[in-house]
Amino acid sequence: MTPQQIAEQLGIKFEKQPVTYLNLCVKSGNQLMTSGHVSTLKGKLGAGVTTEEGYAAARDCVAKILNSVWNVHGTLDGLRVLKVLGCVNSAPDFIEHHLVINGASDLLHEIFGKTGDGYHARSALGFAALPTGVAVEVEAIFEIKA
Repeated sequence: MTPQQIAEQLGIKFEKQPVTYLNLCVKSGNQLMTSGHVSTLKGKLGAGVTTEEGYAAARDCVAKILNSVWNVHGTLDGLRVLKVLGCVNSAPDFIEHHLVINGASDLLHEIFGKTGDGYHARSALGFAALPTGVAVEVEAIFEIKA
């Protein structure tokens, strides 16, 4: 199955997006760079939000990213995931940022392959706050394969 077919089978929705204040995904040469996409879940990891809830929130962010990529590229097919940046709204003593952002990486691995086009570089960082109090924000860079 292709990445587009796998994503659809996983229940990811692909819908046309209106033009907004910022570009959610921009094409430059053979790369697609996304803006940060935020989780629906709000709250602070380690202070009311569990690592498992954060993991699901990171997956939610990637589903939104994939919709933005689809809006620019028209498909998920023919792409390679290069880089993921995961931002976690976390309490000062929270240390499981990497486990939260595994939610983003695991979804990309499911769709693009863990050792192939889905094998990516990643950063998982903790923040004192994120916009509107969301729990997680993720951005990504994709390569359009020739």
